[in-house]
Amino acid sequence: MSPKKNVLTRSLFVFHAACSTCNNCDIELLAALTPRYDLERFGIVLVGSPRHADVLLVTGAINKKVESRLRTLYEQTAKPCFVVAVGGCASSEILFRDSYNTCGPADKIIPVDVYVPGCPPRPQAIISGIMKLVEKVNKKSS
Repeated sequence: MSPKKNVLTRSLFVFHAACSTCNNCDIELLAALTPRYDLERFGIVLVGSPRHADVLLVTGAINKKVESRLRTLYEQTAKPCFVVAVGGCASSEILFRDSYNTCGPADKIIPVDVYVPGCPPRPQAIISGIMKLVEKVNKKSS
């Protein structure tokens, strides 16, 4: 293996940040982890703490109470941390765009590397988005 290769390309530890979600994206994420789609075959594992995570996976609309907590989660992750915005709410605030309580899509609060569109996105789309992140990390490390 080349010394230029980044360790993150072999195994990504993902922390799931569910912000004000309707749970549809969460259900599809869990479906992506089942044996049918098997996201773990690519070395992607969900972890229980942001301190152990390489990737912060954000779902749901970001409201005023969650905004500061999302920033704190991002600060707690090990650097370099990558962010994947999953679903229409986290990517573009599609459903709650004109709501009085939302603060905008995830990229207004923290830097986002990959967007997975859909309401809710299919497990194949979630896997595709995470694999695009792996490709992005590979390009940066070479």
